[in-house]
Formats: sequence, structure tokens, C-alpha cells
Amino acid sequence: MRLTQSMCTIAECAPGGDGCPAARPRLVKIAVVGGSGVGKTALVVRFLTRRFIGDYERNAGNLYSRHIQIDGEMVAIQVQDTPGVQIHEHSLDCNEQLNRCIRWADALVIVFSITDYKSYELLSHLYHHIRQLHPGNTVPVVIVANKADLLHIKEVEPQQGLQLANMLGCTFYEVSVSENYNNVFNAFHLLCKEVNKQQTTSTPERRRTSLIPRPKSPNMQDLKRRFKQALSAKVRTVTSV
Repeated sequence: MRLTQSMCTIAECAPGGDGCPAARPRLVKIAVVGGSGVGKTALVVRFLTRRFIGDYERNAGNLYSRHIQIDGEMVAIQVQDTPGVQIHEHSLDCNEQLNRCIRWADALVIVFSITDYKSYELLSHLYHHIRQLHPGNTVPVVIVANKADLLHIKEVEPQQGLQLANMLGCTFYEVSVSENYNNVFNAFHLLCKEVNKQQTTSTPERRRTSLIPRPKSPNMQDLKRRFKQALSAKVRTVTSV
């Protein structure tokens, strides 16, 4: 099954629609990264459509979009799906396309599967690679352990993912994309709130500049001076006549 690149039609609320503000919404860009076969595309589609589809074509790195409300404000979300990453000779095999996606993003989701220990081993490598491309340690990162329903073939204990996330300073979610939507939504919702908070803090004048400035109150002393000038001019005119 191939999904269309633009998914604005499934937006919860399109800008300018009923009950939605006409102003251009704030933009949040999220990239989803991880090993091959961990369920990155399924995770993105589950978040965007609430549906689970188990079979996909090879990941082409599509960009999807949606509008949701965060704390009462309409936010435009762009989610970049990325091809799987592998370790080559103890280092990440990251091409320039993936690096561009990471640099582009305001926030990132690192996904691994509890049924694939190698995908778990990628976590710390991916995290440190992200920090290299985003110096300053300000870009929010969430770690998601997928396929939590496949306990009979698990290779990674949930506690391992949680401990590593805590060590890296990331929020951790264990999800089953096939069975549950709530934690999938919570992971993206948290990132949107973090980015929204950063953007609001870094651009405090954003809302003010969109308002029409109120005219300043006239200076009463200046008005009195002008009034006296007008009176004196009238007196001079009468006297000259």
C-alpha cells in the first residue's frame, strides 16, 4: 500500500475551517528515525490517521502533514519518515539525505523494536549523532519502543529501553502500533508541546507584532500649548483689523 505524500485531508482541523483560526498556524517539524523494520512508517501513519496498516512498500522517506491543536493553539505538523539506519564497522551508516532530515527537524522520534536487539543497539549511536548535528542540546528527542504486543519473541526488556532513555535524558514510550493509539499520540503530542514552548520562548514578540498598535494618548501639555497658540493667533487677527 502506498500512502499519499500530503495527508492534510485527514487533519483534525484545517486552518480557516469552522471553529479554526484563519491565521497561519505555527509549524512543528518532526523526523522519525531508527533501524529497518522497526515500524517507523506504521508509527507515523498510526499517529496521522489513527489506523494501523501492517504492509508497506519500501520506505522512501515521505513527508506527511497534519493540523492539530496544542494547548488551544492550531499547530501545523510535518512528519518526515526516514529509511532504516544500520551500524557499519561500529559507526552509523548515515547518508546525507538522512543528515538533512535530522538537521531540518525541530524534534525527533527514535524508534526501536523490542523484537530486534540490533535496533536497540542503534539508540545511543543515533542519539549522539543527532546531538552532533544539533549542537546545543536543545532539540527534543523521544525514544519509542515498538511492537510491545509481541512479547513471545521479544529480545529487549522494556526496562532496558527506559534505563537507556533516562541515561540519555529522553522521554520513553513503549507502544504497540498495531493495538494502541494513545501512547503513539502522546509521544508526538509531547514533542509538539516542547517545540511550541521553545518557539514561544525564543520569539516573545511574535504575538505582539501581529496586533495593531494602539495609538498613544495625546500629551495634554502639548494640547494646552497648541490651544494657547490658536487663541493668540485669533487675538492678533482681531487687533490687526
